[in-house]
Amino acid sequence: MDKANAQKEIAKLRTEIERHNRLYYLEAKPEISDFEFDKMLERLIALEKEFPELLTPDSPSQRVGGEVTREFPAVVHREPMLSLSNTYSVAEVTEFCARVEKLVEAEGGGTPEYVAELKFDGVAISLLYRDGLFVRGSTRGDGRQGDEITPNLRTIPTIPLRLDLPDLPLFGADLSGEIEVRGEVYMRKDDFERLNEERPEEERFANPRNATAGTLKLQDSAEVARRRMSFVAYYLKGHAGESRTHMERLRQLEGMGFVTGGNYRRCKEMTEIATFIDEWAEKRWALPYETDGVVLKLNDVTLWDRLGATAKSPRWAIAYKYPAQQAKTVLQGVTFQVGRLGTITPVAELKPVKLAGSTVSRSTLHNFDEIERLGVRVGDYVMIEKSGEVIPKVISVVLAERLETTDAIEVPELCPECGTKLERPEGEVSWYCPNEEGCSAQRRGRILHFASRNALDIQNLGESLVAQLVERGLASDAGDLYRLTLEQLAGLDRMAAKSAQNVLDALEKSKTRGYDRLLFALGIRHVGAATARELAHACPSIDRLRDTSEEELAAVPDIGPVIAESIRDFFAKPWVAAMLEKLAEAGLPMQAGAAKALVNNNFEGQSVIFTGTLERHVRQQAEEMVRERGGRIVSSVSKKTTIVVAGSEAGSKLEKAMKLGVKVIDEDEFERML
Repeated sequence: MDKANAQKEIAKLRTEIERHNRLYYLEAKPEISDFEFDKMLERLIALEKEFPELLTPDSPSQRVGGEVTREFPAVVHREPMLSLSNTYSVAEVTEFCARVEKLVEAEGGGTPEYVAELKFDGVAISLLYRDGLFVRGSTRGDGRQGDEITPNLRTIPTIPLRLDLPDLPLFGADLSGEIEVRGEVYMRKDDFERLNEERPEEERFANPRNATAGTLKLQDSAEVARRRMSFVAYYLKGHAGESRTHMERLRQLEGMGFVTGGNYRRCKEMTEIATFIDEWAEKRWALPYETDGVVLKLNDVTLWDRLGATAKSPRWAIAYKYPAQQAKTVLQGVTFQVGRLGTITPVAELKPVKLAGSTVSRSTLHNFDEIERLGVRVGDYVMIEKSGEVIPKVISVVLAERLETTDAIEVPELCPECGTKLERPEGEVSWYCPNEEGCSAQRRGRILHFASRNALDIQNLGESLVAQLVERGLASDAGDLYRLTLEQLAGLDRMAAKSAQNVLDALEKSKTRGYDRLLFALGIRHVGAATARELAHACPSIDRLRDTSEEELAAVPDIGPVIAESIRDFFAKPWVAAMLEKLAEAGLPMQAGAAKALVNNNFEGQSVIFTGTLERHVRQQAEEMVRERGGRIVSSVSKKTTIVVAGSEAGSKLEKAMKLGVKVIDEDEFERML
């Protein structure tokens, strides 16, 4: 193909791809399948590779990701990105309106109008456009400055790479100069459920917001693209033709190609605001995304600067948050799940009940101590609540309605999966199935853990596929994964040659993960990711680790006698030796590579632990920053811990640190120490 024909086909493909993106994400009216869309995108990428001079920064091909960002540079916001003050009370919304009316009156204004819009439960983002082209995107951070995450934001289909300029009287100006758009990155419910289904149970995200926050700080933009996030815009500044009202600015954003959600309304008085809040209390559950409240803003934007802000929040806006949803239902029975370590987890089987927009029929009861604490019996009426409006949990028993026919929840004698007699080790709250090698549930759990994101990150290896592999005898442990053939995989249910090849490619890629990741992936009891790194440093090969005595292991920092005993027990098992032999034969990293050079030694000699929610860092990356500066990450607080970095909602670890007199710092101080 010559360049002229390539240019025509590229232009046609770009137009079609953007049209289908709009149909899928904005209008919810897809005309083609995901497979057909992917084929169009693959063709575009192939042509741009053949004719690189035709590649442009606003091409849809730039959304697939692939750029790896080692660190995210800081961006100082042109104007502070303030967080809104929250309330759960309509009465407090009324008080807010009264305060605004007084402030507006003092400024010489008339009766204020408001815009009520749904509050998306996502992550606040700032986008910068220069001459209509997207050039930079950043997180809110501390409000004054955030992290630049442009490569990750380019992957989001609802963030225009180039702004439209519709021929409308509303605009009346071009897109030259710098325009800032702010809004919320979020994950649709179906995309969140798909992402969680691909992950082992212990690695699943609690809610879409957590998934979004973690995804935005990933270093690999290709993985960000795979997770499919969305963006909703609610702020416009810098456009020469921008309106003086917030209502019209939302319409201008829509004209430029942004999603605003569309569910907003101009309100002239409190009764209209209360109606909007009541209306969406139930209607919101039918939306394809999570919304946890209503945002109320003064419509006249020219008054925003004049009314100003407190240290944290603007005076011209407030967020009303809906209270957590609860429901009463009947606990009809209890089933018992078996984890990868043989742990027996009781699961409540509930009479189906509508809660927070979905039907709930199951809820974990955690362990038998929790059952005793709740005092719950089969047949009881119980109150359930959705934690983070996603995970259902039993919070109490309605004792006043208990019937005489209720039955106590008994600990099962035998494993529900393999029939082995259960055991409860002294001093532990859980019961276990001791049949490690023969219990298929444990086999499935170990393989899923091995493939999980923080372990060897083997994509496309989900629960249903692993279940088939174990059931058909194709994989009894992780080592067997690397002996699978294309024919074996393609012959499984819901698999074809392309899907089978994707699994084999992911397995091959997993061989490039580090030795410490392999140690974590093995699933040794009590050995988390941080402990695995300590072991990798102390015993830089599998052979060395296998031959190290229990006493020597106990002396390794963050190990101790309990973990040392667990490691020794693990390597003593015949099936483990066979698995390790298969992994070595497949070319997995059985020893540590060369140590990386330190960025600096600012944390040298420090033992650091993180607790609570960090606003500007993903936990895993923050821990890596400490290691890159000579520090150690520990998993629990003790007198030997030197620094505790406490985020919001820090709990027992913070309390213990304060009792022991351990130094506690916040995220700002942590960044200064870096």
